[in-house]
Amino acid sequence: MTDKFVYDFTEGDASMRNLLGGKGANVAEMTKLGMPVPQGFTITTEACTQYYADNETISEQIRAEVMQHVATLEAKQGKKFGDADNPLLVSVRSGARASMPGMMDTILNLGINETVVATLAAKSGNPRWAWDSYRRFIQMYSDVVMEVGKSYFEKLIDQMKAKRGVTQDVELTADDLHELAEQFKDEYKKEVGSDFPTDPIEQLFGAIKAVFRSWNNARAIYYRRMNDIPDEWGTAVSVQSMVFGNLGDTSGTGVAFSRNPSTGEKGLFGEFLMNAQGEDVVAGVRTPQTIDQLRQQNAAVYDQFVSIVQNLEKHYHDMQDMEFTIEDGKLFMLQTRNGKRTAAAAFKIASDMVDEGMITKEQAVLSIDPKQIDALLHPQFDADGLKAASPIGKGLPASPGAATGKIVFSAEDATEWTTKRGEAVVLVRLETSPEDIEGMHYAKGILTARGGMTSHAAVVARGMGTCCVSGVGEIRFGADEKSFTLGGREFHEGDWLSLDGSTGNIYGEQIKTVPAKIGGDFGRVMGWADQFRRLRVRTNADTPKDAAQARQFGAEGIGLDRTEHMFFETDRIAAIREMILSDTVEQRKAALAKLLPMQRGDFEGIYEAMEGTPVTIRLLDPPLHEFLPTDPEEIKALAADMGIAVADITAKISELHEFNPMMGHRGCRLDVTFPEIGEMQTRAIIEAAINVQRRHPEWTIVPEIMVPLVGERKELAFVKKIIVETADEIIKAAGIDLHYKVGTMIEIPRAAVTADEIAEEAEFFSFGTNDLTQMTFGFSRDDAGKFLGAYYDKKIYENDPFARLDQDGVGKLVELAVKLGRQTRPDLKLGICGEHGGDPSSVEFCHRIDLDYVSCSPFRVPVARLAAAQAALR
Repeated sequence: MTDKFVYDFTEGDASMRNLLGGKGANVAEMTKLGMPVPQGFTITTEACTQYYADNETISEQIRAEVMQHVATLEAKQGKKFGDADNPLLVSVRSGARASMPGMMDTILNLGINETVVATLAAKSGNPRWAWDSYRRFIQMYSDVVMEVGKSYFEKLIDQMKAKRGVTQDVELTADDLHELAEQFKDEYKKEVGSDFPTDPIEQLFGAIKAVFRSWNNARAIYYRRMNDIPDEWGTAVSVQSMVFGNLGDTSGTGVAFSRNPSTGEKGLFGEFLMNAQGEDVVAGVRTPQTIDQLRQQNAAVYDQFVSIVQNLEKHYHDMQDMEFTIEDGKLFMLQTRNGKRTAAAAFKIASDMVDEGMITKEQAVLSIDPKQIDALLHPQFDADGLKAASPIGKGLPASPGAATGKIVFSAEDATEWTTKRGEAVVLVRLETSPEDIEGMHYAKGILTARGGMTSHAAVVARGMGTCCVSGVGEIRFGADEKSFTLGGREFHEGDWLSLDGSTGNIYGEQIKTVPAKIGGDFGRVMGWADQFRRLRVRTNADTPKDAAQARQFGAEGIGLDRTEHMFFETDRIAAIREMILSDTVEQRKAALAKLLPMQRGDFEGIYEAMEGTPVTIRLLDPPLHEFLPTDPEEIKALAADMGIAVADITAKISELHEFNPMMGHRGCRLDVTFPEIGEMQTRAIIEAAINVQRRHPEWTIVPEIMVPLVGERKELAFVKKIIVETADEIIKAAGIDLHYKVGTMIEIPRAAVTADEIAEEAEFFSFGTNDLTQMTFGFSRDDAGKFLGAYYDKKIYENDPFARLDQDGVGKLVELAVKLGRQTRPDLKLGICGEHGGDPSSVEFCHRIDLDYVSCSPFRVPVARLAAAQAALR
């Protein structure tokens, strides 16, 4: 156990953030800078960790240290807890090392009871202020510490205002507030079963425990998971002597930013209220005044505040978010922190501060959260519309952005409603499959009841830049397959639905969206990022349109082109089905010959879009049954088109059925069984490269042919032989000097541990971390969402391993494969093409283990570029 759990504000500074939390460290730093800060002490994050280690009890050592610091604070202030002559009141605030919305709200006026109220009323000559402070404390303590909801108390306040015929809280008299305090205590006893605590020490330790507990409330756990904040960090608790903004018209409270957090414009931005306490400003009970109006109220305080704001921004080299209180004409700074800002503001502030000489280009790049970039590239909800709406449910934020549209339940309807009726639609499905690709393309948003962050819906939606919310297990579909229930409401085809793919929130109404905006500051800062990064950034793209979009976002090649996605287009699904249903090699080759010009055209379009940058094309990967219909009517139609008996098609579907298709007849196993598939795809890849090279002699086209799901060197050698013989024959006949590479995806654990052998055949490795994670953990990425919630609740996992790379397990396999592969082939090119390629923490891991590139969906390319730069700078 550590020997110190509590620090006075005078003992700390900004460097102690991990121990004192952001709030405690910044208050200590302001104290050190000589700013007017109400004094107090901070209970460390280690005390929070110890609290949980001791089965959620506060140890005697921590208790003793707190009491010692209470005594020191009492001596400094010349006041004592609960004293009838000169009582001490404090505020209690939570503060983790990372800013975390969702943790415990502030408690003000702690230490107050009826004896103290009488003293405060007598000494101030302001009984209204005294009773207002008491009723606020009862309300906050009941809500935050004892979890009695705010609504009970708000109802009592509304009843009192109605009874007195007034509309504002400030119009209630001292007697009204006294009566409210008594009603609040009665409500507390009714809900909790005991009297409201009057002992200040009991109040204090109740509040400290509440802060520690809030570290593990559902909101905080969810926020940590979404923002890669470890469970073991814990939160600190700051106890600060009270200053009062509700003493009268010469007192007030406010919140301000050193720059506009929405736009990034330089200049003081904020609000304040006179005769109020902190929560009044954000609660919206009264309309605050803008910060510039403080000059009219008290010019000296305004000028002092402006000076402090400027000094804090210069000191921290970042935009500051500050809370302040004015007590009887005297300014006090309660806290400061680096301010939350929109993505657009983040880029403007970073760019402006470089011009102002306040930060370097390196610091500018490091100042922006890569995850924020999503908000710049996708539509967002109109702020006012979103504020007025309430979510009816929540799922996984599988693909960012905002979408609103009319509900449809099939991909076909999504296509028809969009193309023929001109309607904006949201596609709602139990889960999506590759055959839904066209409808997914037309939908504004996608909602699925099943699936995780790397499900088919999530991966495809991210590639298209389409909003998606997945894994909403609470959805219940109607028997008519044209309705569902969620959040106690029933929705039918054609009803409005809105999705927030950045938060996972679902709204049962139409909410206006606003288009994404990218300003010049974005390009400027991203240009700096590109100067600093070592990792190259490619994209996962299956169509020329996706490839062109990725190039606009700065992609330096394609790391994964999934050829199977091309087969689901209406004009070619018949040919692939004919190939699958063939009984002989000749029949299969005839069907594949129909696909050859289509595939060749696809690849030419992609080479053109990528302008001579590297293109990695994966051979056919999914099991063949995915291309066959399951609906009886579709089976009949297919039988009629092909002149085959329905029974024969049904038999073939049954024959192809697998109990675990993701570990079945797929990937390189298809080319081992049916070499003609590999031959046709190689021919399409090489012929397309030759055609584009001839059209563009200024480019150097070097196709990278990737063999999927290899687990044994001899597998790769067999397929490579097909590729090399086919490619060399075509190149020789064309009389052209064209180079190509053959490599493999490392997505089976056995491939990782035998990478030295596989590298004898492979010229490059691309880590397919979606499947590698699935096979290493031993659970399906499409089904894991059903039980991962329980794993988060029970602290078994902190994060979804499909969204953030498991560096302790899967990461070790990747590191091992890197080491073994380069032992055999020192010039082995190494990259990652799973969805982890766009996750900032995973990008940092890839930099650390010396991969050459990461590859991700087009709309995550800028995220990966910035994350790669930050990894290099750190």
